[in-house]
Amino acid sequence: MSVRHAPYWSRDALPARAPDCLAPPADIAPDRRNLGYLLGFIGVAIFAGSLPATRLAVAALDPWFVASARAGMAGLCALLLLAALRRPLPPRDAWPRILIIALGVVFGFPLFSALAMQTVPAAHGGVVLGILPLATVAAAVVMTKEKPALGFWIAAVIGAALVVAFAVARGGTFALSEGDALLILVIISGAVAYAASGSLTREMPGWEVISWTLVASLPLSLLGCWLTFPANAGSVPAEAWLSVIYSAVFAQWMGFFFWNAGLAMGGISRVSQVQLLQPFVTVALAALVNRESVDLQTILFAAAVVATVAVGTRMRVVSR
Repeated sequence: MSVRHAPYWSRDALPARAPDCLAPPADIAPDRRNLGYLLGFIGVAIFAGSLPATRLAVAALDPWFVASARAGMAGLCALLLLAALRRPLPPRDAWPRILIIALGVVFGFPLFSALAMQTVPAAHGGVVLGILPLATVAAAVVMTKEKPALGFWIAAVIGAALVVAFAVARGGTFALSEGDALLILVIISGAVAYAASGSLTREMPGWEVISWTLVASLPLSLLGCWLTFPANAGSVPAEAWLSVIYSAVFAQWMGFFFWNAGLAMGGISRVSQVQLLQPFVTVALAALVNRESVDLQTILFAAAVVATVAVGTRMRVVSR
């Protein structure tokens, strides 16, 4: 008689004491690691679509309303799903990390990014996408006691440097300004939140982590929607509303289903490096959505970054 196993996203599938999600490669089956990379990339692709959608939305809507509506709509969807599945509340010791995640990816990252984009060029802001994976690893080292090998750090630094060079080649600058200070806050917000998410997915399903985070954020996000709701809502183009819906349902919520599952299966330090590809996925999506041309320089930088990610994911990452 065959034994029926619970799916990996179920709490029943978790052992009594969840192991570190970054054990030595021998402790994580190659198929499980590869699936983690795939899930992480799907999450990154969904996140990358947020930028074109946001550009369409803010052309007709106030950026503060877009940010609030994004979190509020995603929170309501998460609340309905959790209620329909009758999921129990997270354990008491999970709430501090849920608060950290909320401050990082629900409020901090979107808000600081929007403010920074008012004072620095978009290409300059792309530097954030290059530094964030490396910062996520650093946060994971502090928060989850991971210990990447030296080769991993070298690959991560080279990959981040390539993305920075890409941003500079497309017109970015490095003059210290108020925008740079905001970009530093973006890095801190995202890195700490991603590391906290990866840590919490060891104890509960990844889709529940982001769902409970959004539900906990509902009071503030709904208040923001009410205070900034457009007076001319009837004249807002349909594409702006559709862009808000995409940013909320996919970029703010469902994208984390894949991202958190990938972090849990492949490890925070390894899977976080897949995010180095996000700027180039954004360029590809912009070419499809906005019919922008993709030059040879972009393709060459993308190929180089893919190579560093491939090397980094093969480096040894252990727990202390």
